[in-house]
Amino acid sequence: MSYYIDNSYVSLNKHNEELCGDRVETAYYDGTQTLVLADGMGSGVRANILSSLTSKIICTMMSSGMSVEDCVETIAATLPMRKDVMVAYSTFTILQITQDGDAYMVQFDNPLSILLRNGKAVEYPVEVNVIGDKTLYETRMKVELGDTFVMFSDGVSHAGIGISMSFGWQNEHICSFLESKCSTTDSPHTIATKLVEAAKELYLGVMGDDTTVAVMKVRQRSELSIMLGPPSNPEDDIRVIEDFLSRPGKKIVSGGTTSKIVSRYLGQKVETCLDYLDPKIPPAGKMKGVDLVTEGVITLGRVMELSEQMMDGSIPVDWKDNKDAATTVTKMMFEDATDINIFVGRAMNPAHQNPQLPINFSIKMKIVEVLSSNLEKSGKRVNVQYF
Repeated sequence: MSYYIDNSYVSLNKHNEELCGDRVETAYYDGTQTLVLADGMGSGVRANILSSLTSKIICTMMSSGMSVEDCVETIAATLPMRKDVMVAYSTFTILQITQDGDAYMVQFDNPLSILLRNGKAVEYPVEVNVIGDKTLYETRMKVELGDTFVMFSDGVSHAGIGISMSFGWQNEHICSFLESKCSTTDSPHTIATKLVEAAKELYLGVMGDDTTVAVMKVRQRSELSIMLGPPSNPEDDIRVIEDFLSRPGKKIVSGGTTSKIVSRYLGQKVETCLDYLDPKIPPAGKMKGVDLVTEGVITLGRVMELSEQMMDGSIPVDWKDNKDAATTVTKMMFEDATDINIFVGRAMNPAHQNPQLPINFSIKMKIVEVLSSNLEKSGKRVNVQYF
């Protein structure tokens, strides 16, 4: 079986620090997904530099097939030394999973990662490997569909020390939290957000340390295609629509003009859904042959805003409870899908040329740009086509 490896992460900076001392780097190469979570010593600028160097070097080397021994030697020779204590390093966790289901994990001085299988925390094989003065914990195993690896910096395990808890957040308690609060259908981003938000509560809202959670989940591929805007040349309408409709997976049509040409091609009417109304977001519609029909720029603008909140960790944990069109599209993109095809029509909408309306072609292009970037940051594979 060929697996899709979904991944995402959420970071919160230490209180009063502009830069995060944790860093996550990912790479996909030759059927293998690599993720590195690094935690630089201390906080602020120096920690950010240490973790950035560590994560980038290791991710680049490991994804190219080099050994962890080579990575550690390179890190030791590269990182700047702190002269007063002659120590300069970043802790790190490395996880690689191939599309065939082979997993390799290396953990150095970070809290031990948690493996969720069927919603429960389970043990996994660990071997000790000493390289120089560093003790590494290595894991080699076969994964199963649905396996979810939760990795985190010590900002999670130290949460609440001296504030709301005497000894911080113990591993067994973190496991219990994940088992009780996370569903097997949750995306990596949702799991990471829930754990980070829980740590923030233990800090009573004032982060005592940089806190990062990275999650990798073994999934089956789930494709989603969205079409927004008709082609610049009307003669291309049928060709583009046929390409759009031929893609596997769910399909979203966005925009009034776009829905009209798809409706005409399918010979189906668009019916407005009035069971859930939001004064800020136009209602969704339904049409036989596609999964969802929405208004265009206003709805997608809200989707973009939600995606930005995901990236900076400010989105509410219960955001998925809303039923408006924008939330539905966001959930389909960021929670349900693994591969997203975005069909962008270049035709200028006459209704958007009114100078009194804050809607124009450049806004649509900006929405596509931001959405594509945030989807890729969330571990999705994105294909954007312009017509």
